[in-house]
Amino acid sequence: MISSPIQFYLASRSPRRVELLSQLGYIFETLSVDVCEQVKGGENPIEFVKRIAIEKAQAGIEQIKNKSLPALGADTIVYCEGQIMGKPQDQDEATRMLSALSNTTHRVYTAVAVCSALGCRVVLSENEVSMRKISTAEMAQYWLTGEPHDKAGGYAVQGLAAVFIDNIRGSYSGIMGLPLFETAELLGAYNIVSPMLLNYQRN
Repeated sequence: MISSPIQFYLASRSPRRVELLSQLGYIFETLSVDVCEQVKGGENPIEFVKRIAIEKAQAGIEQIKNKSLPALGADTIVYCEGQIMGKPQDQDEATRMLSALSNTTHRVYTAVAVCSALGCRVVLSENEVSMRKISTAEMAQYWLTGEPHDKAGGYAVQGLAAVFIDNIRGSYSGIMGLPLFETAELLGAYNIVSPMLLNYQRN
């Protein structure tokens, strides 16, 4: 059996992003990138999440030998009452995040960037999530499941945290960490199409 050539590199080891891209049938390889995810002075949440996505994609390009293929980077943040929330470092931080999100509506921004030797393009998915009131006991139990550890805002919309969520406006996959509509449009600009969709169109 002859394997298909890869179409691009994913500058992320996120299992959620791997799952979402694989769902559409893209052929790619993952790269580990190390980018400092600190907010710069005066940077708003949209500027921040776009910059980090681009820096991840650029870090991916620096690693690969075949410069004819692009690298895709993405970043997701939760934004609530003027606070940018990334991944919690410990249980105390996760509890503070969920306490702020409890009984409120917050925004989830995911930026996707594709960079090649010719430059970068970036798109943004902007979504709203409303949560019911979450008790302190529920927060403690949720932390013990291990799910909040590597999630922006300390929760996973596709996991156990679904019981906390009252309403969603926007892209479900975008809240997960990779908006599929926007990502497919962006890759299409680089003439990268899902093989499964291409076969469907031919049929």
